[in-house]
Amino acid sequence: MSENNSSTIELSDENQLADTKQLGMIAAIVSLGYVFWLVCGMEMVERLAYYGVKASAALYATSPVSEGALGLTITDYGLITMTWALVQTFIPVFSGGVSDRIGYKETIFASTIIKIAGYLCMAFFPSFWGFMCGAVLLATGTGIFKPGIQGTLGNAVKKESGSMAWGIFYQVVNIGGFLGPIVAVHFRQLSWDSLFFVCAGIISLNFLLLLTYKEPGKEERLKLKEKVESGEIKQQHLWKDAWSELRKPIVYWYMLVFAGFWFMFNALFDVLPLHVKDWVDTSVIVTDLFGAGGTDSSFARFFLGMNHEGTRIEPEGIVNLNAAMIMLTCFLVAAWTAHYRITTAMFAGAVASVVSMILIGGFESAWIVLFAVALFSLGEMMISPKKNEYMSNIAPKNKRAMYLGFVMLPQGIGWGLEGYFGPWLYNEFASKENFARQMLADKGMTADQITAVPQGEGFSKLVEFTGENAQALTSQLYAMHNVGNAWYVIGVIGAVSAVGILLYGKWLFRMEMNKG
Repeated sequence: MSENNSSTIELSDENQLADTKQLGMIAAIVSLGYVFWLVCGMEMVERLAYYGVKASAALYATSPVSEGALGLTITDYGLITMTWALVQTFIPVFSGGVSDRIGYKETIFASTIIKIAGYLCMAFFPSFWGFMCGAVLLATGTGIFKPGIQGTLGNAVKKESGSMAWGIFYQVVNIGGFLGPIVAVHFRQLSWDSLFFVCAGIISLNFLLLLTYKEPGKEERLKLKEKVESGEIKQQHLWKDAWSELRKPIVYWYMLVFAGFWFMFNALFDVLPLHVKDWVDTSVIVTDLFGAGGTDSSFARFFLGMNHEGTRIEPEGIVNLNAAMIMLTCFLVAAWTAHYRITTAMFAGAVASVVSMILIGGFESAWIVLFAVALFSLGEMMISPKKNEYMSNIAPKNKRAMYLGFVMLPQGIGWGLEGYFGPWLYNEFASKENFARQMLADKGMTADQITAVPQGEGFSKLVEFTGENAQALTSQLYAMHNVGNAWYVIGVIGAVSAVGILLYGKWLFRMEMNKG
C-alpha cells in the first residue's frame, strides 16, 4: 500500500480514522440502551434459525438419499455454497444504502419474509435445485437483514463504548449461533424437513420483536428525505453513492486484505463438518468424559450435540464449540482488545486462526481438533466484532448501514472463493468417499459395481465388502493419503491475509501520524 494513496483519502469530520478512547467495561455496558439489547435479541433469533441449517448443510447435501438427505457430490455442494456466499455477501453492498434511505425496520421486516420462504423451499423441495433455491432465498434475506440490524446498532451506540458494544453484540448473537447447531443435531435425526420447518418458525419470532422496535435517528433520516424530495439536497443514485465510497483506498484495501481470512473462516463451517464426520473419532471425547458406555444424560446429549444414543459427538457439536466460546467469553476478549489498536487485534486473531488450520490438518485426534476449534474461536473474537466497530467508526453518520454492508464484501470475496474451492480441496485431498471407492477397486470390485454404489455410501460399502472394522479402515485410509493438505492450503491463504492485515495497520498508523 503506497503512501502516495494517503493523499487521496478524504474523511469528513464524521469519520473516525483513529481509534476512539473507550470507556471502562462497566461504564460501557451501563451506557447501552434498550434499542441495543433489542437488536441483539433479533440477531440472536436470526442466527439460531440460520445456523440450524448452515451447520448441517454439508451433511444434508452429501449424506446418502437412503438417510433422507440429497446424496450430492462434494462438487455439487460446492456450487451451492459458492452461490449462497456470493448472493449473501454482495447484496448488502446495496441493501445497506437502501436501509439508510427507506428505514431499518422496513428492510428487517422484508428480510424476515424472504428468509421464511427459503426455509420452506428447502423443506418442500428436497433436491439439488430445491436446496439451491432455498439457499439463494436465505442468502437474499440475510443480505438484507444484516445492514438494517447493524446500522441500527451503529446509530444507537456511542463511539466511546463501541468496542464493548460490538463485542457484547457478537457474544449475545452467538447464543443463537450456539443453539442453532444443537437444534440441527436433534431435529435432523428425526427428519431433515422437520429441521427446516422449525427454523422457519424460529425466524418468525422476529415479527414480535419488531412490534417494539424504534429506529434510532429516524427523525434525521426523514428530514434528509424531505430535503431530497424538495430539491434542497441532491442525492446521488444509490449505486453511484456506494461506488464513490468503495473507491476510497481506506475501504478497498480493507476489502482485499481481509478476504483471505474469510476464506479460512468459512472453511470451518463448510468443510470441517465433513472432515469430522470422515476422520475424527469423537467417541474418544465421550469415553474420556463419561466412560466407555457413553452417557444417558439428556442435558449432556442435548448441549454437547451428541447422537441420541449418547456415544459420540456429532460434527455440528464439535464445530459448535466455536459459538459456545464466543457466547461465554466474547465480552472479556472485547474488554482485553479495547486496549489495543483495532488492526493489531485483528492481526493477532488472524495468526491464531492460521495455527488452528495447521492443527486440524496435522492431527487426527478428536481432542486436538477440539482445541483447534477453540483457538480459532479466540482468533475470530479478536477479528469479527472489530470489523463492525472499525467500519462504523470510519463511516459518515448517514451512511452507517451502507458501510456496515461493505463489511460483507471481503466476506463475499473470501466465502465466494471458499464456497467452491474449499469443498474442491477437500474432495481432492481428503474425501473419504473417494478414497473408499479407490480401495474398493483395489480390493477387486468392478468399475460397474462401484458406479452402482449410491453417492455417499462408498465407505459403508467398503466395510461390507471387506468385512473389516470401520475404525480400522478409517485409520488405514487416513495413513494412506495426505488428508491434511487441504487444511494446509487453507492455512496458507489465511497467512497471506494476516500479513496483509499487518501492513494495512501500519499504513493506517502512518496516515494518522501525517494527519496529526
